[in-house]
This record gives sequence, C-alpha cells and structure tokens, in this order.
Amino acid sequence: MSDKGEVRSDIEIARAARTLPVGEIGAKLDIPSEHLFPFGHDKAKIGFDYLDSLADRPDGKLILVTAITPTPAGEGKTTTTVGLGDGLNRIGKRTAICLREPSLGPCFGIKGGAAGGGYAQVVPMESINLHFTGDVHAIGAAHNLLSAMVDNHIHWGNALGIDARRATWGRVVDMNDRALRNVSIALGGVGNGYPRQSGFDITVASEVMAIFCLAEGLSDLERRLGNIVVGQTREREARYSRELEADGAMTVLLKDALMPNLVQTLENNPAFIHGGPFANIAHGCNSVMATRAGLKLADYVVTEAGFGADLGAEKFFDIKCRKAGLRPDAAVVVATIRALKMHGGVAIGDLGSENVDAVRAGLANLGRHLDNIARFGVPAVVGINRFTADTDAELDAVREYCEARGAVAIECTHWANGSAGTEELAKKVVEVVDSGAADFNPLYPDDMGLWEKIETIAKNIYGAAEVTAPATVRTQIAKFEADGFGHYPVCMAKTQYSFSTDPNAKGAPSGHSIPVREVRLSSGAEFLVAICGDMMTMPGLPRVPAANSIRLNPAGEVEGLF
Repeated sequence: MSDKGEVRSDIEIARAARTLPVGEIGAKLDIPSEHLFPFGHDKAKIGFDYLDSLADRPDGKLILVTAITPTPAGEGKTTTTVGLGDGLNRIGKRTAICLREPSLGPCFGIKGGAAGGGYAQVVPMESINLHFTGDVHAIGAAHNLLSAMVDNHIHWGNALGIDARRATWGRVVDMNDRALRNVSIALGGVGNGYPRQSGFDITVASEVMAIFCLAEGLSDLERRLGNIVVGQTREREARYSRELEADGAMTVLLKDALMPNLVQTLENNPAFIHGGPFANIAHGCNSVMATRAGLKLADYVVTEAGFGADLGAEKFFDIKCRKAGLRPDAAVVVATIRALKMHGGVAIGDLGSENVDAVRAGLANLGRHLDNIARFGVPAVVGINRFTADTDAELDAVREYCEARGAVAIECTHWANGSAGTEELAKKVVEVVDSGAADFNPLYPDDMGLWEKIETIAKNIYGAAEVTAPATVRTQIAKFEADGFGHYPVCMAKTQYSFSTDPNAKGAPSGHSIPVREVRLSSGAEFLVAICGDMMTMPGLPRVPAANSIRLNPAGEVEGLF
C-alpha cells in the first residue's frame, strides 16, 4: 500500500508521471541543448564533442549501490539506486544516477523490467525496458557482423588460415533461448560455408557489450574491437578482428550507440542509462562513458552493479574501477527482511509471518557482503528496503547486527514514498562520502597470475576452500599467460543465487569448492572469463515466461511489463 494513495503497478505509476522535456533535464546538469540528440521528447544522447570538453573538470563523488545475494523475494537494488539519487537531490545535492540498460531476455523471461519500481523509477519505463535508443540492437549487429565476416573469410580462401574447428566467435541474440546454445551452422552444401558446431550467447554476454561499456571513446572502442580474438590457426596462433578488417565497420555500427543516454526519474532528476552486461555471466556495470559523464556533471553519482556484491561489486571494483581509474567513495548494500528470512531458511510462501530468528540466521549473508566490501577499502551503509509486512522486531534485529559490526542500517521506503523515503539514507551517505574514509584498492594486483586471481576471488569473496579445474583449463590459462594476457583481471561467471556454485546454498556457505569449467579470453575487453559450475551464457525461459502476460490493452498501452 503506498502512502501516496491506492496501490498501483509500476507501469501505472510510470505512465502517470509528469515528465519534463529532456532538454530541461539536461539543463539541470548545465548541458547545452545543442549537445543533446533527442529520441522523442523524453530521452536523448549526449554528443562526444561536449563530453570531450569536460575533461578538465574535477570529478564528483562516486557511490555504488549493491546488494545481498538475490532471492526470489527480491532486494530492490535498482529501485534503491533511483531512490537514493532522488533523496540526494532532495537534500540539495546535485546528483545523477547511472544505470544499466535492460535486456529483452529478462524482461520477457523471469526477472521482469529493470527501471526501478513504485515511486523510485526511471522513465519512460516501457521504452527503457524494450528497445530504448537501440543500443543493445547495435551491439548485437556489430557482434554478428564480425561472425559473418569470419565465416565469409573462411569461405573465400581463408588467407589467415583460421581453423574452422577453432573459430571461437559465435553469434548473439537478445533473448533467452536455450535451443540456440549449441547449433550446427553452414549446412546445405559448399555454397553455404564450412559446416561446424557453434552457438549463441545472449547479447548482454557478448564481448562487444563488455568492450562497449569499458571503452573511453570512439578510438578506444575501435582499438578494443580490433583486439577481439575470433579463432586460431591449426598451429593455435590467434587470429584477430583487425586482421579481418572488421573493426572499422563494427565501430561505425556502434558510433551513435556509444553516446550516453539521458533520461529522468519520476522526480525529474537526471539519469544516465547506458550499456547492460549481466553480472552473473559478464562484468555487470554500466558504461565508463556514462559514469565519467556523470562524475563531470554532478557532485554525486549513484551507480549500481548487478546482483549481489560478490558478483557485481567485485567486478565493479576489480574490472571497471581498475580499468577506468575510478575511485569509489562509498557503497550502499541493499537488504530486505524477506530476503534475509529466505537466507535464514524460510520458504517463500512463509515470508509474510514474523520470524526474527530467521532474520538473524540470514544476516550471515549480509555480513559476508559487508566484509567483502571492506576488503576494497570502501565504507558501506546498509539500506533496508522495507516492505509492508516487515515488523519492527525484524528491523531491529538488522539494526542491532549492523551496529555490533560498526555499520549503520537505515530503513528506506522509497518504493512507496519516493525521495522522502530515502532522505535519512541520503544524509548518512553524504556524511560517509564527505568524511574521506574511503581508501580504495582492488582485491589483487595486475601482476598476480591468472589462476591465483581466480583463487583469490573464490577464497576471499566466496568463502571457498578450493578451486578445481580440468587439466585442459589449467593448460589454457598457462597459454594465455604465455601469450601476454596474464595481467588481465578475471570476470567470474557464476550463479548469482549463492556464494557457492549451488544456487540452493543460501546464507553464507564456506569451505566449498568452486569448479571452473571453462575459461574464455576477452582480449578486446581485456579480461579473462572463468565459467564456473553449470553457468550458461545463454539463459532459457522459465516454465511460465513473463512474455505470457505482456500485451497491448484496447487503448494501445503496454500491460504486464513490470
């Protein structure tokens, strides 16, 4: 029940929003209208020339919003990011938020939209969750152009000697489709190419998406695209995108997409939404371009990283901040009483009943995440995203636990009350940020070996006792190091539902084994992907996908998108 009146769905709230023309949102950050490239009246891209002109400005303060390990009960990380941004603006702080672009896969699958919720949303909600400004489509097109050029090169004589059996660059589509994980291609005769087994990833898992989000400009984008390894020769010599002369055309396809997108919150505060890699199979952060723009244009920037802090925050710190030279000033860890009770052993159907003991048991999960963030030298505040069924006794248990650890837990009601529900959290975050307590450092140095980096993450962040891998994986890692890639950071692809690789192991499991099934070199993104357990880079739809409920009503409005 909202304090603002009747219960309404997220999409109904968003549809009723009084949005400002995007030029007025840009004016709040002093962006001249001539440097905005509008998509309709409520969203726009920001031009490169203007972004380049900001280089000498000092940076604002950077705040990361992360969360405990996700459960079906929900945590509300994006909602809290929006609510905190609105709360900071409410107390007079010039603030922008930076979010990822949603993928169509989850929107039509199980997770739903990713534009926040209740009275803490970014708008236009339907557009953001569907095609938006076409960035994800451009990334898919650039990826698949390279796929076509690899096969075309092999077909027309194969001057680079690419071994068709070792052509590693597959294809992508922005939809959950398990039937495309493993496919046979080039069937039907000589004119259709060399038959082989290949497969699709979801677009947000593409290395092109990772490159897009880590690139610092068009020239850096083209350099990184040229460094993509597309396959090997029979002698196992790597072949690159630039050798196919694909990097230029790929950059052309991504040129407009690389400009950051500007939209607004329900309270008409500026929001950058740009890039959208998942954190369970990719690095889970919005683009460096958008984050840097925010830091130059606002005094405070609130951003998020996907899923729990063991995935999103670790990759934000160890990959994005390392590569972009960012130094975060504070973190907010989002928790809900419902999720804590699930981590304490309560079934989802029983979450409506008070259970303080289960909350206390589940707090081990929150504690592990707080410990992990402290390893990076970043001070953290806990934001309790309150639901109507939460009791005072349950909330007190969280506050007492955090106080005993020297942390502060603050109740937030932004879903129901917008910025008024995060005012206390905003004031505490400003206090922490302005104290200068942050002393950020990545978890591991660049010169640590790749296997040792994997072990460091698994043991220090996941609480594992060991990491295992078949001999072929260890051999492949050794070759990557011999080829000069040993200084790369590691991007772990692992279930988001547990510190282990067992999604059913709730709480804070320790002493487990992390099996690394496969390693992939992302030489353009400049990191190594370690695929753990049963993790898939192409998700499947659930038994009853969200798509079953999405439709147009008689008025031509979208329904069922949440």
